[in-house]
Amino acid sequence: MPFTPRTPRVVAARRLHRRRDRDAAGRFLAEGPQSVREALARPGTVVELFGTPAALDRYADLAAHAAHADVPVSEVTDDALAALAETVAPQGLVAVCRHLDVPLDDALAAGPRLVAVLAEIRDPGNAGTVLRTADAAGAGAVVFAGDAVDPYNGKCVRASAGSLFHVDVVRAPDPGQAVEALRAAGLSIFATTGYGDSDLDDLADGGRLAAPTAWLFGSEAHGLPEELAAAADARVRVPLHGRAESLNLAAAAAVCLYASARALR
Repeated sequence: MPFTPRTPRVVAARRLHRRRDRDAAGRFLAEGPQSVREALARPGTVVELFGTPAALDRYADLAAHAAHADVPVSEVTDDALAALAETVAPQGLVAVCRHLDVPLDDALAAGPRLVAVLAEIRDPGNAGTVLRTADAAGAGAVVFAGDAVDPYNGKCVRASAGSLFHVDVVRAPDPGQAVEALRAAGLSIFATTGYGDSDLDDLADGGRLAAPTAWLFGSEAHGLPEELAAAADARVRVPLHGRAESLNLAAAAAVCLYASARALR
């Protein structure tokens, strides 16, 4: 019989909606076929796959992939799936996944030429969108620095659209130490701010974006902490040619990351 909301394994998985339980278990939930597909493509990541009978039939390839990898595939009722999901109209699949944290030293040992640092960013939707953009731009790592949002927050996982499983995810409690480690690894450090002394176009035209680069992004509400901005090699503003006052975080990150991606290629 399909699992119900009261089945112990469903109850245990549902606890992963809370950060303290995710941290204690070292696990999180990935919801929907896109996230499940990308999670399964990273061997050893998925611990269990829950799905309604209709979803397991519709996405039979994902169920077969999980079974072939010795991942338990558990049928659940619609009510149980709704308890596991956080969206209004869930797509019938939820995977329990292991945390993907990579130590900063290990991420840097891989020689990334582009890194995004999310410093004190609290909004999970913004963080997930920047993570997705960083992946698309070819970044090798995304660093969640300081008191940043949990990268395994459900909204962040969904906003990343599977990119969470593609790049090295680093959690760095001390942003200053992370910046120094990035610099020691040979990366230029650029801080994004609307009041920066350096113009992004000028940096690109001058060839400064052709070197390995780490971009520092701060929260929309408070911006980058001053000590981090001061530690950067340059404070960079995105030029505004129209009448808009500013760009939101995700848009500014996309412009900066793709400017680097173009220069690096």
